Amino acid sequence: MKSKIDIGIDEKNREEIAKGLSHLLADTYTLYLKTHNYHWNVTGPMFPTLHVMFEGQYNELALAVDLIAERIRALGVKAPATYGEFMKLSSVKETTGDLTAQQMIAELVSGQESVVRTARSIFQIVDECHDEPTADLLTQRMQSHEKTAWMLRSMLEG
Repeated sequence: MKSKIDIGIDEKNREEIAKGLSHLLADTYTLYLKTHNYHWNVTGPMFPTLHVMFEGQYNELALAVDLIAERIRALGVKAPATYGEFMKLSSVKETTGDLTAQQMIAELVSGQESVVRTARSIFQIVDECHDEPTADLLTQRMQSHEKTAWMLRSMLEG
């Protein structure tokens, strides 16, 4: 038996917010996989630095996917949880082949920025519904991804 959810956001709006969060979850999980891949496969003179940096980034992303999925569930919607669903929903695309460390960094900058754009795209409906918990989550995610993108971009300069 499904119990009624009465948190001050009607079902239609909860579903719309969850749809946006599902895209954010897919982006975040895809970026997690990409970052973990690069952690394992980076080579070259920047290996020690990048190996450790990528590990910190994928650990942060792993925590984020849980927070996003749990917010979707709190809104009363089933969270996507398969590679197939994530591939359909994600704006972050997988990369294949051997990449240089510089190419990996550039790919991660692009991925971080994609996640920020997805998070930003959800704000209008979240604001309209006065969904402060989701707004807080989005703000935290955007802040984290913007900072990470800046740090990665800085490694490409000079």
